[in-house]
Amino acid sequence: MSRVKKIMICLPNSLLDEVDRIAAAEKLSRSEFIREGVKMYIEDRKRQILIEQMKKGYLEMANINLALAIEHYRLESEVTQKFDLPVTEVK
Repeated sequence: MSRVKKIMICLPNSLLDEVDRIAAAEKLSRSEFIREGVKMYIEDRKRQILIEQMKKGYLEMANINLALAIEHYRLESEVTQKFDLPVTEVK
């Protein structure tokens, strides 16, 4: 790690006991355990934000695609009527 800063945090005893138990089982120091936990939280948060952005984008594209499909259908109907073409059935 290039630069390290010390911080002080307050944890309830029950949470600290759990941290110590898991850190010992994984042969990590408290600092390593907390550092890994913070990294995991940040990665998960970024992933959730990306998922929300993708959902928003897909919904926006759905509206655009629907508008395009409606316009295409309207134009196709207009051409079909103008030239007395048989209407194609959608299956």
